[in-house]
Amino acid sequence: MLAELVANVLKVTAKAGDTVGPEDTLVILESMKMEIPVLAEVAGTITELKVVEGEVVRDGDPIAVIEERAGGV
Repeated sequence: MLAELVANVLKVTAKAGDTVGPEDTLVILESMKMEIPVLAEVAGTITELKVVEGEVVRDGDPIAVIEERAGGV
């Protein structure tokens, strides 16, 4: 998963090892006083979270690595 804009990492709501489904919130970004949830794109297990609260991400920066579950459920 990659960042799609320049933003501050406001809150990290998931951690490595968590099982997530599509549309589960992983982190919340803040840009221009707006909170933007970053959602899992696939069902699976987070193998690595690449951001921490308080840092700045730029367009294209990695946010998380998710090992997709077979069958997507």
